Amino acid sequence: MAHLQDAAVKQINEICDRYKDEETPLMMILSDIQKEYGYIPLEVQELVSEKTGISVAEIYGVVTFYSFFSLKPKGKYVVGCCLGTACYVKGAQQVIDKFSELLGIKAGETSEDGLFTLDALRCIGACGIAPAVQINGTVYPKMSVDQVAPLISKYRDGGVA
Repeated sequence: MAHLQDAAVKQINEICDRYKDEETPLMMILSDIQKEYGYIPLEVQELVSEKTGISVAEIYGVVTFYSFFSLKPKGKYVVGCCLGTACYVKGAQQVIDKFSELLGIKAGETSEDGLFTLDALRCIGACGIAPAVQINGTVYPKMSVDQVAPLISKYRDGGVA
């Protein structure tokens, strides 16, 4: 934990204390940490373990099982390409391949400039507008390979809120 700044240690301890009376606090603690910092590295998991008495192995298992938790920092823009059945059948693989090609990263990676993280999602519940792409919560319906480059440019140029 030598890598964590004192302010971060204090804040993580406060998050843990928030849920000290809960019977099963781990998901709430990890969710709050993920919201605050964007990821949950091993040194943070160790701190949570010390504070709660939950083993690092159990914490690591939860962090790696649920896709909304991350061990590494994510980009400013998280591009989630749905690869569920409806999206896949309508060309989602070609869409994610185009994002990968243009961003120079594979699914699960973050671009060197820290702007984009590319994620392959299993289903986002947008089957009627397949193939769907989600960027920081905004859903883009009926994506085509031709729409990928302009969408990346829109985010790269700061043309989104």
